[in-house]
Amino acid sequence: MVVGGNDRSTPAVVSLVAGGIAGGVEGFLSYPFEFAKTRVQLRAEKGQPTPRNPFLVVIQVYQREGLRALYKGCGALVFGSVGKDAVRFLFFDQIKESFADPATGTLSPGRNLLAGMTAGVVASITAVTPTERIKTALIDDARNEKRFRSGLHATRVIWKENGILGLYRGFAGTTLKQASATAFRMGTYNILKDYEKKRDMSQNTAVNFANGSVAGVITTLATQPFDVIKTRSQSARGTSTLEATKSILLDYGIRGFWKGTTMRLGRTVFSGGILFTSYEAAVKVILPMYSGAKHTKDADAE
Repeated sequence: MVVGGNDRSTPAVVSLVAGGIAGGVEGFLSYPFEFAKTRVQLRAEKGQPTPRNPFLVVIQVYQREGLRALYKGCGALVFGSVGKDAVRFLFFDQIKESFADPATGTLSPGRNLLAGMTAGVVASITAVTPTERIKTALIDDARNEKRFRSGLHATRVIWKENGILGLYRGFAGTTLKQASATAFRMGTYNILKDYEKKRDMSQNTAVNFANGSVAGVITTLATQPFDVIKTRSQSARGTSTLEATKSILLDYGIRGFWKGTTMRLGRTVFSGGILFTSYEAAVKVILPMYSGAKHTKDADAE
């Protein structure tokens, strides 16, 4: 990724660290919206209405269960977000660099999307699926059985009952979601950034936040069905991707695949802005430190 309007490519270690920091900040700050979205997507009792307003869900849970309930599963998501976004930015930046036009340092829209898709698959395998499984199981379990005392306890129970496959429940849905979401989110952000760069538009916090928010809207609308399937697959007891798809159709019909869209938009518009703004800010801090350390090391070697 080209940072700060210049043509220097971001070193791999800087992408990794900055992506992890951005993912952690974004995951924590936007978690109540993620909680509300997951609650709505999980299977409800027949005839029980589910509110569409994410703020209403957050307020109701806060009033009935307290502030701690709104952050149930947050640790697992933040931990996963650190790993997920570290991997996503690392692979995206390296793939983007290899695909970029040598003269301009930019990619075609198609290559931007392809780079994002590849990064999303890698992130799903290495970090996202197991941490999303724990987060979703904790939120679902808190509604009824309350078997899990913490993220670590949930991990131990699921491992004991189902082994590693239990932690990778919903892998297909998660990977489809991650591949498409990363393609649209990072692809759209960089398409906008390349467009602005060609027209000599300055890159600042407000522009980064706006670009990230636009990317979040496009990502949500394009990938919502995968997110709903993933959530159903990763409930406390877990189910296969096919069974989750059938249950959504039986409960709500085709419209059910866009259940929680408003909730997720509330999060992704906010989180998209935070993620990319945090990443760009982290790179600006880390890159000079890395360059200075590397220069000192090279000088000592001479």
